[in-house]
Amino acid sequence: MEVFLEKYREPLPKPLEELERKALSEDVPIIRSGTRDMLRFLLRERKPKEVLEIGTAVGFSALCMREYLPKSSHITTIEKVEMRLKEARRNLEMLDEDDRITLLEGDAAKVLKQLLIKGKSYDFIFMDAAKGQYLNFLPDVIALMADDAMLVSDNIFHDGDVLESRYAVLRRDRTIHGRMREYLQVLCEKEELETICLPIADGMTISTKKGNGKGE
Repeated sequence: MEVFLEKYREPLPKPLEELERKALSEDVPIIRSGTRDMLRFLLRERKPKEVLEIGTAVGFSALCMREYLPKSSHITTIEKVEMRLKEARRNLEMLDEDDRITLLEGDAAKVLKQLLIKGKSYDFIFMDAAKGQYLNFLPDVIALMADDAMLVSDNIFHDGDVLESRYAVLRRDRTIHGRMREYLQVLCEKEELETICLPIADGMTISTKKGNGKGE
């Protein structure tokens, strides 16, 4: 199916195409084409002013989102892995000419709390970090969402493992299997959010925060 859809897909700018190719050749986890398509559609429709990304990797997804946003929009992205940070800094320095992306270094759990203390609020949040931490991040993520903000959680199927019975998954993967299933359950039951699960790429959820957070 991906091969068929590829001919209808909006091509990446050459520098991003090269960055994608390099990341894939080095086994760096970056967003899949289907995820990129959905982000493009959502960002162009909603035109959020403030975007938060949890999980920068080498900056590919942030740079893609930058392409799909108005020039007045700003992206804040969080990464803690030093090896990826070095590559992300280099890529952003080369390709984010007008400084529309801010890279925050550190553990996302701590950085999210710092952003809350500073009174930050975001119109669009893209979560693509350690899958076992999604549930831990969720309360602070919701608190950082403005009314009508959107949260996109990527890779919810964890390479298809989450769809399988717990006993069909390798023992070492059972903890994250359970954590992701719990995350989906909690996310879908949040009264202040309207959530849909979609079988796009490795699975994603799209959640919007209801007005004033009281489930109107």
